[in-house]
Amino acid sequence: MSSVVALFGRTGRISLNGLHTVCRVCLLVVSTIDWILVRPLRGQGLRVRSTILHLVEFGAHSFPVVGLVCFLVGAIMAMQASYQLSRFGAQQFIADLVSVAAMRELAPLMTAVLVTGRCGSAIAAEIGSMKVAEEIDALEVMGIHPIRFLVAPKFLAMLIAVPALTVLATFVMIAGGYLLATAVVGIDPGLYLERTASALQMKDFSTGLVKSVFFALVICWVGVYRGFQVEGGAEGVGRMTTSSVVTSIFWIVVVDMMFTVFFYFL
Repeated sequence: MSSVVALFGRTGRISLNGLHTVCRVCLLVVSTIDWILVRPLRGQGLRVRSTILHLVEFGAHSFPVVGLVCFLVGAIMAMQASYQLSRFGAQQFIADLVSVAAMRELAPLMTAVLVTGRCGSAIAAEIGSMKVAEEIDALEVMGIHPIRFLVAPKFLAMLIAVPALTVLATFVMIAGGYLLATAVVGIDPGLYLERTASALQMKDFSTGLVKSVFFALVICWVGVYRGFQVEGGAEGVGRMTTSSVVTSIFWIVVVDMMFTVFFYFL
């Protein structure tokens, strides 16, 4: 009997904690949208300078590592595809595989994962450190809403930076596959470009772009939420920063799977 009670008690606690988390995230989302879309119409403007600074940090400063990794992934895909397709004498289809996989799947996913590790963790650490140092309480005492001061600029910057990085990463990944296929495998450059152009469609581009927008939402809101959850000093900051990265990657993969299934049947 005691084991049954313990089981139901544990199930109830997990359910209530999950419901509490969902409610807090929903409140955070509503408050962020309010400060971005509604409050500026009432004279409470956005922090444009802070948004631009975050955009530079999330976008321009992230591009070197995103570009390098995506270039290498494109080259790896071309090499692996060549290894398999050469058995059937169909190496010209390397271009189709690399371009479509990069645009629809790998470029958005790799960009989101790298931005999560670089910027999502930084968001959680910054907000968590401010909470531990009671700087967020000081903002509220001074009449400055934390969502307007901390969250709204990061949200807008992330919403612009991730799709822009995804577009650049797509072309870099295709370039990586092109370089390896033409220089190592020996495919004719003109044929490779022709196959790439014929393989890609507007649906492929829109699929990757839509995914990147929702990836940006996941990265920002998870980082912000984990930052506001920090308790217990520096140890809590480290724990929630790590948790923000793990949680973001999990939900990025879930969102990716959902949209992959949706666009497959569309």
